[in-house]
Amino acid sequence: MIFASRWLQAPLYLGLIAAQGVYVYQFLHELLVLVTKAGSLGEAEVMLIVLGLIDVVMVANLLIMVIIGGYETFVSRLDLDGHPDQPEWLSHVNAGVLKIKLSTALIGISSIHLLRTFIGVDNVADRVVISQIAIHTTLLVSAIAVAWTDRLMTGTLTLARAHD
Repeated sequence: MIFASRWLQAPLYLGLIAAQGVYVYQFLHELLVLVTKAGSLGEAEVMLIVLGLIDVVMVANLLIMVIIGGYETFVSRLDLDGHPDQPEWLSHVNAGVLKIKLSTALIGISSIHLLRTFIGVDNVADRVVISQIAIHTTLLVSAIAVAWTDRLMTGTLTLARAHD
């Protein structure tokens, strides 16, 4: 029963797939705005919309990593060996690798948000800018800590195996 309880996570991953659909809709909506209003938009407005599109793609990539990597790691194997579309990273995914990939994805998303804020900095309160910089810095420090901890744990396990 304890081992079978992992299947309780399957509906959570299905919910994330639905969220992925919402991001596809959001992307197409923003792309339509960009294409239909391209002639009347200034350079900064185009850049902000394009950064918004990149942001949506990065969040969608994060969702895919969580859906596929999490399901493979915590629920059940997907048996994709030899499949031509299998993501390269999936062949060596584990909880530690997944945490590092998620951390770097969050940093990328945070970077896009920060860049969008800097472009429109005249319209943003100073406290918002400072908060976003603090959040981004926290994400960077956290990612470094997770990677360092994973490296220490992997190195320790490697040394322990060498002595056995």
